[in-house]
Amino acid sequence: MSEQRDPTAPAGTSAGAFSLDSSVLRRRYRRVLRQLGVCVLLLVPWTVYLAVSLPDRFEARYWPVVWVGFDVMLLVSLAGAGVAVWLRRQAVVPWSYVAATLLICDAWFDVSLSWGRADVWGSVATAVLVELPLAVLLIVRARRVLKISARLAWQRLGLPGEPPPLRRMPLFVDLASAPGNESGSARGEGV
Repeated sequence: MSEQRDPTAPAGTSAGAFSLDSSVLRRRYRRVLRQLGVCVLLLVPWTVYLAVSLPDRFEARYWPVVWVGFDVMLLVSLAGAGVAVWLRRQAVVPWSYVAATLLICDAWFDVSLSWGRADVWGSVATAVLVELPLAVLLIVRARRVLKISARLAWQRLGLPGEPPPLRRMPLFVDLASAPGNESGSARGEGV
């Protein structure tokens, strides 16, 4: 492949251990943009179709399997985040985002499926007091880990000043742009 170990990188470092050709990054960038664009374009008519075609009432045959399976996925993602924190691993970021997403979905389904029934207030209370605050906490903590990691990587690369905000941070920062190397840009390739 075009991924090669950078011989100038310090031994034992994992951040920036591989150098990618910028043409490879551009090709991957365009491919990912096309794939996501197709997904968005296909999802719009599908959502409209569902909005006009789904019945008001539906009896689910495997209702317990659906909800128990969903809760098992939520349990696994929360446990994964907990283990990643315990082991002090970067894996806490994706595990936290997955768990937060599932918590938000759980709140949405609980409230919307109980709407118009007496137990809707229990669902609203659980969503507002437990699920949504925990989702926000997981997202805030994961974002904090990302920011700290970005700042440490920025400093280790010897780049001047503070790193840009996450929303403007390039996906890959070119090691060749580190001080002492004349090739590459300080901001790196955004993919």
